[in-house]
Amino acid sequence: MKLLVVLAVGLRPKDLDHAPNLRRLADRGFAAPLDTVFPAVTCTVQATLLTGLLPRDHGAVANGWYFRELAQVMLWRQSNQLVQGEKLYAAAAQRFGTRTAKLFWWWNMYARDVAWSVTPRPEYHADGLKKPGLYSEPPELQSHLQQHLGPFPLFDFWGPKAGIRSTRWIVDASLAVAKEHDPDLLLAYLPHLDYDHQRHGPDDPRSVQAVRDLDRECARLLELAYERGAPVVVLSEYGIERATQVVYPNRVLHERGLLRVQETSHGQLLDCGACRAFAVADHQCAHVYVRDPQDLAPVRALLARVPGVARVLDREQQRELGIDHERSGELVCIAEPGAWFAYHYWLDEARRPDFAPTVDIHRKPGYDPAELFLDPALRLPKLKIASVLAKKLLGFRYLMDVIPTDPQLVRGSHGRIYDDAQAGPVLLCSARELARDRIAATDVKGLCLQLLGRAAR
Repeated sequence: MKLLVVLAVGLRPKDLDHAPNLRRLADRGFAAPLDTVFPAVTCTVQATLLTGLLPRDHGAVANGWYFRELAQVMLWRQSNQLVQGEKLYAAAAQRFGTRTAKLFWWWNMYARDVAWSVTPRPEYHADGLKKPGLYSEPPELQSHLQQHLGPFPLFDFWGPKAGIRSTRWIVDASLAVAKEHDPDLLLAYLPHLDYDHQRHGPDDPRSVQAVRDLDRECARLLELAYERGAPVVVLSEYGIERATQVVYPNRVLHERGLLRVQETSHGQLLDCGACRAFAVADHQCAHVYVRDPQDLAPVRALLARVPGVARVLDREQQRELGIDHERSGELVCIAEPGAWFAYHYWLDEARRPDFAPTVDIHRKPGYDPAELFLDPALRLPKLKIASVLAKKLLGFRYLMDVIPTDPQLVRGSHGRIYDDAQAGPVLLCSARELARDRIAATDVKGLCLQLLGRAAR
């Protein structure tokens, strides 16, 4: 191994006070605030880290967007080809012959210059059954890992159970791949800190404990890198701030007759192609797609008056933040500090879609952090889950409707650019001689190539 890059989601400079192993890494090398990109969300920032480009150039304008030609919103797609521009592993392979292992980073499928990759890929059966699954390259890698490490804990990777178990499994898998295949570049994604920061707020004692847990898992990867004399980069995509206000842009548009729904037997569905305007809500960013040019000005004025909306950017203003790509909405909303955008579009709770109280990241036309919670209105949630699982085991159709549709429970969010560097993302590097006071997300690819180049000499 010639370079280890660990993506510790949600880690902030101030969290290092509770992370002795990561703090020692910073002491032997350096730590610097990371100047991230807007929107500061998973898929966008990872695309920038891998390409060194802004969203206007790589095209990952959020965790998902409206595919106009299909009239569909799609989130959490994995194809590497959706990201435009040369990726880190392609540049490293061409310059140094680097062999890369990419474990659980996003944009992980069909990357030609990645030798070993693993990413979550649930199995959806024809009868509606959903089972944990992984996708890997080579194909046998995922079955080999699960045979030796146990099944990947998908329901600990996202949902009400999400937590340290998924991070621990990924660390185990990363160590196994490193020891068996010895990749030159190992990219490992550790997710669980992000979950507790959003559930409880980033400074809650439970979130502080999640930092300590993350630090212990990082230590296992750091130990292997130190043993092999490999440089290390640990970084985060974004910081997280306390959430105090939920904003519903789609309900505002619905009330004004600009958003249209389709009435079905399983609730109201967002009818994107028929809407004059609707929003793809993604944390503290919302892409607003406006069909007709004459509606742009009134929609912008309407949303600008909504409490919790800081700015509404037209296409020209999107250039300021490097997000003026054809996939972006005609308008982009930025939340006020502490505010975030919920995807909810229905006005009558009795007509909500049947997927609303479930964990269903692909059918919801926006991000829903309420999926991290069990509905507090359920009197006996464990009994409810047990009864649903019994139906599943007996082969009956079932609906795991245990998620709250009131997002007020969420206590942390991200996406906008913070003024306080201590609340934003951070980068740690073992190479002290490359130290700098700050580092831009667009410079991370170059830093990694520099470290790989030194190892290749």
